[in-house]
Amino acid sequence: MKPKGGANMEPEELIAEFKKRYTPEQTEVFQRAVAFAIKTHANQLRESGEPYIVHPIEVARMVMEMGMDASSVTAAILHDAVEDGDNITVQNISDEFGADVANLVDGVTKLTKSGKQTYVTKKQEQSENLRKLFLAIAADVRVVIIKLADRLHNMRTLAYCNPYKRMRKAKETLDVYAPLAHRFGMGAIKGEMEDLSFMYLMPEEYADISRQFKEKQAERQETLNEAMRVIDEQLKEAGIDATISGRPKHLYSVYRKMQRLNAGINEVYDLIAIRVIVDTVNDCYAALGVIHASWKPIPGRFKDYIATPKPNMYRSLHTTLLASNGIPFEVQIRTKEMHRTAEYGIAAHWMYKEGRTVQSLLDRKTSWLRQVIEAKENTEDSKEFVESIMKDFLGEYVFVLTPRGEIIDLPKGSTPLDFAYRIHTNIGHHCQGARINGSLARLDYKLKTNDVVEIITSNSQPGPSRDWLKIVKTQSARNKIRQWFKKANREENIARGRDMLEDAAKRAGQPIAELLKADYYSVVLKRLNMGSLDDLYSAIGFGGISAGNVLHKLIDLKKKDDKVEEIEERIKRGEQEETVKSHVPVNGIIVKGDPGMAVRFGNCCNPLPGDPIIGYITRGRGVSVHRADCPNVANLRTDKARIIEVEWAINSKSAFNASLQIEGENQTGTLSKISATLSALNISIQSISGRPASDGRYIIEMTFEVTNTEQLNVIIKNLKKLKCVNEVYRMNR
Repeated sequence: MKPKGGANMEPEELIAEFKKRYTPEQTEVFQRAVAFAIKTHANQLRESGEPYIVHPIEVARMVMEMGMDASSVTAAILHDAVEDGDNITVQNISDEFGADVANLVDGVTKLTKSGKQTYVTKKQEQSENLRKLFLAIAADVRVVIIKLADRLHNMRTLAYCNPYKRMRKAKETLDVYAPLAHRFGMGAIKGEMEDLSFMYLMPEEYADISRQFKEKQAERQETLNEAMRVIDEQLKEAGIDATISGRPKHLYSVYRKMQRLNAGINEVYDLIAIRVIVDTVNDCYAALGVIHASWKPIPGRFKDYIATPKPNMYRSLHTTLLASNGIPFEVQIRTKEMHRTAEYGIAAHWMYKEGRTVQSLLDRKTSWLRQVIEAKENTEDSKEFVESIMKDFLGEYVFVLTPRGEIIDLPKGSTPLDFAYRIHTNIGHHCQGARINGSLARLDYKLKTNDVVEIITSNSQPGPSRDWLKIVKTQSARNKIRQWFKKANREENIARGRDMLEDAAKRAGQPIAELLKADYYSVVLKRLNMGSLDDLYSAIGFGGISAGNVLHKLIDLKKKDDKVEEIEERIKRGEQEETVKSHVPVNGIIVKGDPGMAVRFGNCCNPLPGDPIIGYITRGRGVSVHRADCPNVANLRTDKARIIEVEWAINSKSAFNASLQIEGENQTGTLSKISATLSALNISIQSISGRPASDGRYIIEMTFEVTNTEQLNVIIKNLKKLKCVNEVYRMNR
């Protein structure tokens, strides 16, 4: 990858470099993609003031230098086209550059581009976008390569962003993208992301570690240079061809180790390291023997990651030696292929080997990806889904071994049951016990790194115990246990679930008969994606959802229903349903079945043409029109007699009020820049107000007239381009 601070590559240089690596046919497609990207991002600037095209060019260069295929590099140059281009869709990309490229672009494109999502909070938006990203990675691992390159370049230029955006991006990078890079073995990207995030999130700690690191830097560098010289001479004498280089420890890694050990910087043994890169595995062990014969190794500091590779594909020999002046230093010995894998991880394997595609080779290396799919099938809530991924796959984990020596990585705190279900679902279901390092162990034993785990199974074991749900750590194991109970004893689960819900209602002092009205439970069933009341009881019975959770939902619906106006009696008993369909628009709305009714729009959600809508018959005020996703609609839908079908008139040119909340910089000129942007788009502002927030941001709320959602999306996109604007949200009023 490009060194930090280097000159930006020009489009012609990128194309010339691409031409050296790929076929003429692929080059022709890429040339068109570069021209497409230049046109798409014309007149767009980055926060630094550079032309925006600099960013996709640098991302494409990174992806290309990692040795990825032509489709990946082409998608990299186009990765922001849908998200930041005007009226560009994934289908446009597919038509121009093929479905493979389009799918990759779609994988890294945020959901908010579609304009169909309305988010209440930034966290909700982040959860939805991360869910989409994780599932895209599970479907095609190349997505993660492009996304990490994208985030790394953004982190390198983060200094030009406002303080609020810097903090938010840095935290997300440290929490999500650096662990993701680590999971895929991309050490170089992980280390740089962590250090950059550390610098912005904890500037005082960063400065302190930097100062301590520099205090004896000259002495350490002298030690390193001398050690490299001596080792080079020793290996040449032994006839071992090697490339030797030195590297300092990443500052964030030093900080984490000091925190973990509660130690000072002088107690960290691997502040400096020497890399010895040789041709073969035999050369690795031969070099180790030569080095150990001449230097004093520190006991307990030798690690053989060649014989037992890390799950993220990392392989190397590690040993820590003591120099004559008492300064410790680490030596890493690996082959050229191992080194490339250590730097680029999964990207290093993107090539054909022995007639098999890389995807088949990587399947067992990235088995956790399949569990992402499993998590999707059993978790509808985006926040829960993302939290599961973060905890199970991107958090701290332990490395345990099967009796055959295969390494299995599990989240820290996992038990033998988690191990059993990771190996195979049936092994989990029939687990009777476990041996840890040859000794019998409890099923709730907390696994430790290097534990050898053997699962004892029996066909006489009928299946999992409900108590196991309290023992397992991983969401994957928990889902498999729940699914077993769901399928195994449905009638028993239904009866148990009914009793559990009734007991919960009694304890809460709520009459269960009133709560289980069809109008209430039908709403709950829809929210939980269930088909019948028995499905709900069964889910409660096997532990898929808690009785308390269902009870609270029912109580909330009853409370809301109590506040709703009583439905007017029908004008005439036995009145026939009106079958005449109206096609006469009123205020841009067609009311089906009643052409004479007055129409007004709900102030709570301000629907616009393009929004899915619903009509509600009010008392004395005609039809109230709401967005289908309006929070108040859930209450209104229970009064089915007052729901009426409405639709937008196709040729309506009416103006409608829309409201936005804008988070921007608390600086002079912010309001005027926003107003000027709207004026340039010929938008009539109805009201505008602003207030400072506690974190230095400035919150602006404004209402203006638009004709449809398409026009609103154009406004949002142009506001987001302003340097003084951080976020823009559509408001429910």
